[in-house]
Amino acid sequence: MNKLFPLICSLLCIYNSSGQSCENLVLITLDGVRWQEVFTGADPGLISDLKSSQERKDIKSLFKDDDPKQARKKLMPWTWSTLAGQGQIYGNRQLGNKVDCTNRYRISYPGYNEILTGYSDPWITSNANKYNPNITILEWFNGHAEFCGKVVAFASWDAFPYIINDQRSGITVNAGFSKAEDNYLTSNELFLNELIDQLPGPWESTRLDAYTHQYMMEYLEKYHPRLTFISYGEMDDYAHSGQYGQYLQSINQTDKRIADLWNFLECDPFYAGRTALIITTDHGRGYHRPSDWKNHGILTRGSGEIWMAFIGPSIPTKGEIKEEMQLFQNQIAKSLAFILGYQYEPHQEEAGEIINHIFTN
Repeated sequence: MNKLFPLICSLLCIYNSSGQSCENLVLITLDGVRWQEVFTGADPGLISDLKSSQERKDIKSLFKDDDPKQARKKLMPWTWSTLAGQGQIYGNRQLGNKVDCTNRYRISYPGYNEILTGYSDPWITSNANKYNPNITILEWFNGHAEFCGKVVAFASWDAFPYIINDQRSGITVNAGFSKAEDNYLTSNELFLNELIDQLPGPWESTRLDAYTHQYMMEYLEKYHPRLTFISYGEMDDYAHSGQYGQYLQSINQTDKRIADLWNFLECDPFYAGRTALIITTDHGRGYHRPSDWKNHGILTRGSGEIWMAFIGPSIPTKGEIKEEMQLFQNQIAKSLAFILGYQYEPHQEEAGEIINHIFTN
């Protein structure tokens, strides 16, 4: 990004955004991040299961705290300072505040379809790379003149061109090991394009989240899309491999990346005071150590338990929601549209309704 940006940002951050309407939105997903870590921080039992004594020591020094509220703040400092201080966060089941998937499969493709369409599809049963027959909220907005060409997606997992159906929707989807493609590439994009060949990461279908984040940040600064989807994917891969320490480190790094994004949005003249974030996950994970937490799916208890958070103009400050209530993943799409001032009707009986609680004082 431009080296003058920090100076420009420091000047623009004095901008008073009170009274501004929400004109832009960024939808963020953290693949497979459990509500337990979000609301109570690092699990002491899972830390004790780490094989390396040095890793146990390092992870304890970074994230362990006897007070769950302090532990979660160590793990996700931006979430529990800025977001909780200015927005809303749902899903602490210890308080009876529940958020669940409606799809029965509790894996990624069905979860992302539910988030992005507003309903579960019983015919989407796996993570296979097949083009989604359903129209997502991204495609729906791209069909509106004022959003056409201003909807974009960045994701670490290479299945997203299929989930979003880039061929039919016409949406730019930079996912997996895709590089930046443009008539004008910044020096950072050129560097990332070279680096991803040299250091692709440990997984076959998921790139490192640092690439996803940096490609997205460069694109936002250049083109200022109005609706952006970004999916960070490392956490799920680390969890599946049983690397709890890396899972925690990735959650912490993702929180820092979202802070970086939020600071940019709050200081950029196009976005400042006019942009909301929605943050959620595609599925939960198992409860039990030492193995269940690695997994998710129909047979793993806890896999359908998720969380969600909102921050931005027109979203009242409520912090952690402590009322007993039941919300669902399929309510995100309509709520996203409502935040932007639109009424989204997917014409499916199973479609979730707007989360009215977000907008009431």
